[in-house]
Amino acid sequence: MGQPYAPYATLIVASLLKKNGYEVVFFDTNLRENVAEIIPFFEKEKPDFLVIFDDSFNYLSKMCLTNMREACFEMLALGKKFGTQNIVCSSDATDHAQEYLQKNADFVLLGEGELTLLELLNNLTTTPNPSFKGGELSSHPSQGGAGGGFYDNFSKINGIAFLENNEEDNQKKLQITPKREILKDLDSLPMPAWELVDIQDYRKIWLNKRNYFGVNIATTRGCPYKCNWCAKPIYGTRYNVRSPRKIVEEIEYLTLTFKVDYFWFADDIFGLKPTWVQEFRDILKEKNLKIKYKIQSRVDLLLKEDTIKALAESGLDEVWVGAESGAQTVLDAMDKGTQVEEIYQATKLLKQNNIKVGFFLQYGYLGETRQNINQTLKMVADLLPDEIGISVSYPLPNTKFYDIVKSQLVEKQNWTDSHDLSMMYKGTFKTDFYKYLHKYTHTFFRKEKSKFLFYHLFKKTNFSYTSKHFIKAIKYPLYILADKIGQIRLKRYEV
Repeated sequence: MGQPYAPYATLIVASLLKKNGYEVVFFDTNLRENVAEIIPFFEKEKPDFLVIFDDSFNYLSKMCLTNMREACFEMLALGKKFGTQNIVCSSDATDHAQEYLQKNADFVLLGEGELTLLELLNNLTTTPNPSFKGGELSSHPSQGGAGGGFYDNFSKINGIAFLENNEEDNQKKLQITPKREILKDLDSLPMPAWELVDIQDYRKIWLNKRNYFGVNIATTRGCPYKCNWCAKPIYGTRYNVRSPRKIVEEIEYLTLTFKVDYFWFADDIFGLKPTWVQEFRDILKEKNLKIKYKIQSRVDLLLKEDTIKALAESGLDEVWVGAESGAQTVLDAMDKGTQVEEIYQATKLLKQNNIKVGFFLQYGYLGETRQNINQTLKMVADLLPDEIGISVSYPLPNTKFYDIVKSQLVEKQNWTDSHDLSMMYKGTFKTDFYKYLHKYTHTFFRKEKSKFLFYHLFKKTNFSYTSKHFIKAIKYPLYILADKIGQIRLKRYEV
């Protein structure tokens, strides 16, 4: 809460289009309350194209939430009302291209979209050279273009989907072109168009809620690991990385231009490439840049060589790891590729280096038992991470997990929002149990943190107490009571 991040992937593609001569106007949906707020934008700017380019570095965009999908459909309808040609690039649109095309999208970009969008726009306009500033539009199917002639240009563009008019039966047929090759040289992309963001709106929220200002940045694309519930519709399993020097240049720009205090590296996996973290640390020192940042990583990766030491020396403040479960049987069923013991080792080593730890926990995976849940709670109590994030297993298209349970996905195939937590397949327990387990785990976590602080009140240790710590410590008896009540209620839902 109170930590809004600009749509990083959107700013990258905006920068690329500007670099290639297109006039780009940016409508930031992040800080908007409803879709109707885009109407004055259409009235003022009169754009030729509406490009909805989802922030693929935001993990919520992978979840295909119905609220997000419906908002996109509304914007597409408004675009048509104002005469735009509509292009969509998102995880959900990649997985459900036809549905978006039937809801006023003219083209869907499949997967990684920057170069695809540039090529498509060049084909949709009569641009004589790369310095295009406006130009004439080509004929368009929604404005009278019909038959194969119009579409011949687009069938040669890799990585797009569109509906082609069939002259024989006057029906529209879905066309999907071959997959575009993943971009390997990430340094070839320009720096995101940060100048398009109303940065002061973001700063006000951060300073009001957090007393410091943070922005997001990405160093990599893709993840080579094969957790069988994790979808990779945009970047796939290939792992490509920007050079440490390019990242430091962007950090330096953001620090000097916007007085950024904190960075969130939005990579699925930060610092996987050997020696990358060490080079990053050294270039920061060379530039005399002292930063604070947080990342996502894997416990097995963190334990390699001097990774944690190098991260600490470069300014790492917090790392979120996909702990998922305290039960090895569950981790193995997920094809997670990590050991519970590695979670313990990495957490202890991170804390020794004064790095905060966050755990992503996942309940409800196939075969999970009540004993497995207790093992997860024990792990939380043993290691006392600084933060926890809890979800219920969510079947995403094109994953092994989805294929196993897809026959059970009938009426509800997506969550409405990220707080939905509904079970969409037959798990060990029903939805009400997991919804309450989510709440109970937070209660249990607060109790264990309070217990730690309570006992340190009466011990002569080096633990540095604050007034907040003291208040949490003296609440320990109340947390015990809340935990007991929670256990009773959880037992009721277990039936």
